[in-house]
Amino acid sequence: MWRLGPGWRVCGSAVLGGGIGPRDWILNAQVPGGYPRLDPDRHLAEIAAAEHLTGPGAGLMTAADVTAYTVAAEEGATATATCGLGVRGWAAAPAEGTEGPPRPGTINIVVTLPVPLSDAALVNAVATATEAKVQALLDAGLDCSGTPTDAVCIAAPTPGPAPAEPFAGPRSLWGARLARVVHAAVLEGALRQS
Repeated sequence: MWRLGPGWRVCGSAVLGGGIGPRDWILNAQVPGGYPRLDPDRHLAEIAAAEHLTGPGAGLMTAADVTAYTVAAEEGATATATCGLGVRGWAAAPAEGTEGPPRPGTINIVVTLPVPLSDAALVNAVATATEAKVQALLDAGLDCSGTPTDAVCIAAPTPGPAPAEPFAGPRSLWGARLARVVHAAVLEGALRQS
């Protein structure tokens, strides 16, 4: 759980509070394999209320052990990952997609940065984190790009009067730091499961 407080924006693919917007907290909840509920957003809201989280937030789910998270940090950029690799594969698999929610397995990544990012840089940061995740999986010797339910959230301070960082690609200052910390956190988590 991340209690960000006011003054933060999150961009991500969270089940609850996904997209771009102000978020006071992020929650990564563990659910059982074969998760039966069809209302994960409502379930996450119930978990948040039980934890006394108020205001807008983002909620992720995973069947991975959330206490076995990995963390990497560099110059103010921090990545936390939970790596559930039981249902892994390639994003561009030849099979058709399926209706309904996929089985949980899930690599969830939460990144916090100390600098404000523009909207475009926030979206770019999600792409950079995803690229770094795939690189880490390959470096761990896995033949996959992730799991069908992977999620990522990037948290950064809300822009103020000064201009926000315009870029977060892997060769920008903050994008490079983000890529390295995501790679390190996912690699450690993936190697633990190998």
